[in-house]
Amino acid sequence: MQPQQPYQAPVPPTPPTPPTPPARGRGPLVTALLVGLLVGGGGVGAAWALTGDTPDAGAAGDARGACDALAVLDESKLAAKGKEGEQMMYRFAGAFDLATAAAAGDSSYKPLAEAVTRAHHRRLQVFEVNAEVKKDLAEARRICADL
Repeated sequence: MQPQQPYQAPVPPTPPTPPTPPARGRGPLVTALLVGLLVGGGGVGAAWALTGDTPDAGAAGDARGACDALAVLDESKLAAKGKEGEQMMYRFAGAFDLATAAAAGDSSYKPLAEAVTRAHHRRLQVFEVNAEVKKDLAEARRICADL
């Protein structure tokens, strides 16, 4: 007698694989993306040039920013509670930072930075806007008028 063979189910035939589409390179996609970026960047640059809204660069821009902050700074409101006082503190700090940056970039702005720095430090020392702080702010504003 012959040994019995284990039962094996018939294997169904495998379906044919669908044809693969031809491979396309990514070159056209990358090219289109780069062209879009260049055209978009050129459009932004053209808009800045046409509207005159070019960002100020360098020490002169920093000095103008410091003077602009001083122009809208109302030192009598530095001690005010709430948003009004907070806004004045940020303007004062902005004038200080920008004047210091201007002097770091161009030594001709050093007198402006020194006047704003004296006012800033005196206010921090006495916790109020006294006559000395007002005098230093007035000097900084006079320097701004001459720029």
